[in-house]
Amino acid sequence: MAKKGKVKIITLECTEARKEGKSPSRYTTKKNTQTHPERLEKKKYNPSLKRHTVHRELK
Repeated sequence: MAKKGKVKIITLECTEARKEGKSPSRYTTKKNTQTHPERLEKKKYNPSLKRHTVHRELK
């Protein structure tokens, strides 16, 4: 039987796009849940806003 992995695939969504009435951009990435149990935040590019914005992990 295979072990359950510590690394999970998560989705990051833009936090600023909905405030401005535009569609939020989404990115997927991997995260080690054992070393970083808190929600991940990264600055990524949002093509609808044409600038880098903060993207936060979805639950």
